[in-house]
Amino acid sequence: MSLYFVRHQHTAETCPAKNPEMGQMLLQHLSRQNARKYGVDLIGDAVLDSQHTLVLIAESEDKEYLENFMQPFAQAGSVEILDASTCEAVVERGGCEPVAAS
Repeated sequence: MSLYFVRHQHTAETCPAKNPEMGQMLLQHLSRQNARKYGVDLIGDAVLDSQHTLVLIAESEDKEYLENFMQPFAQAGSVEILDASTCEAVVERGGCEPVAAS
C-alpha cells in the first residue's frame, strides 16, 4: 500500500457543509467503511478552519482508486493527491527524496 496526502479546496460559495443534505452525504462518503469499497484506507482527516480546505492521509494500492474516491469533492473544488511517506520511512532511507524505482 502506498501512502498519500490529499488536499481538497473549495470556495465559500461551494462549501458543501453549508447544505445539510450535502454535508451528510459527504460524511457518509468519508466513512472508513465506504472508503474501503474504493480500495482506500483512510488514516486521518481534518478541515483547516476558515480555509475551506479538507486534508486526508490515506493508503491505497493504486493512486487511481483514490482519484475515484475523491470525485465527489472534485465537483465542488480542486483535489490534489500527493505521494507521501511516514517520518520513519524518510529517516530509514536517509532523506525526504523517495527511493527511485528499479
